[in-house]
Amino acid sequence: MQTDTPDRILRIKTVLERTGLSRSTMYRKMQNGTFPPAIKISARCAGWRESAISAWLRNPMFYSTNDDASV
Repeated sequence: MQTDTPDRILRIKTVLERTGLSRSTMYRKMQNGTFPPAIKISARCAGWRESAISAWLRNPMFYSTNDDASV
């Protein structure tokens, strides 16, 4: 049974807690295309889609931003 819950936006503190990454490692992985990119929420605020972080957590070694089309 699938529920139609909206995709939540996670702030950096939550993303770092869930992934166990340091801030610098996370941004380096984003730059390399091996971590989901942040989305702009407002002029000074960004977040990450919960579904994208979950996809990364399922397979962090082989995650690629090119795979986002299937998410």
